[in-house]
Formats: sequence, structure tokens, C-alpha cells
Amino acid sequence: MSFSLYEASVLTFTASLDAISGCLDKAAMHVEQRKLDPAVFLTFRLYPDMFDFTRQVQLTTDFAKGAGARLAGVEIPKYDDVEKSFGELKQRIARAIAFLNALDRNAVEDGADREIVMQIRGQTQTFKGRDFLMHRAIPNFFFHATTAYNILRHNGVDLGKSDFVAKL
Repeated sequence: MSFSLYEASVLTFTASLDAISGCLDKAAMHVEQRKLDPAVFLTFRLYPDMFDFTRQVQLTTDFAKGAGARLAGVEIPKYDDVEKSFGELKQRIARAIAFLNALDRNAVEDGADREIVMQIRGQTQTFKGRDFLMHRAIPNFFFHATTAYNILRHNGVDLGKSDFVAKL
């Protein structure tokens, strides 16, 4: 069986984004039931030099749609970072999932050897598509997804591993 770039990217990202969206549902319910200020969660950071919860979720969508677009050889959709609620973050996730689902499977598969050139912290880095996915996009996606999950858990949202692990 050969390695499928589409399955490793689009299917992985969409399933995981769906799981993150479910975590947002639980966070919204937690806040509502306890009459808490949602801004406390949305702006919470695990450490002062880390991004807050909202930015962590935004970055998951950015890495997912960016990876899918680069692999498929299409333009990356630009999302303004303006979300101020759990609902708005869920809408952003839904847009990213819709974009990923609309990508042509063959175009993504053909991206394995596509040269991807990026500016990362002021330096030009060049990757082959498969290496970009496996060593840049997926690790960064899951770093930010895990950090978002940890922020919710730290603040008492009743989440478990089954909420984070994508349902296939």
C-alpha cells in the first residue's frame, strides 16, 4: 500500500479540526453553565510568552489550509484573525474544513514532490511537499491544537482524550 498525501493531510486535518470544533462546543457549554466570562478562556495563555487560546485555534486552521493549498498548488485562502467568540472560532474551523474538502485529491497527491518555498522567521526555507507536510505542517498543526486543548483542560472544561483524538 502506498502512502497517500491526501489522507495524511486533508483527511487528518479535517477530522482533527472537527474534533477541535467539538471541544469548542464543550467549552461554550462549560462557560454558559457556570456563568463565566468567555473572554477569560479566549484570551488565556499557558505562559506569558505563548499565544492565547483564540490564536492557537486560528493557527490550527492556518496550518491546515496552508498545507492543503501548498500541496494542491492553489492559492491559500486568507482569513482575518478577528474571532471573538467560540461560535466565531467554530465558523472559522468550518470554513477551513470546507476549503480542505474542496481540494482536488489528485492535485494534493501530485504535491509530494512539489517544491514549497516559505519565509519562516526571516529565512527562506525550501521543502518537497511530502517533507513539508510530515516535518513542518503536521507537527505545527498538532502543537497548536494540543495547546488549545490544554488551555481548555487547565481551565476546567470537561474534556478527555476521546474529545481530542479525531473520529474516523
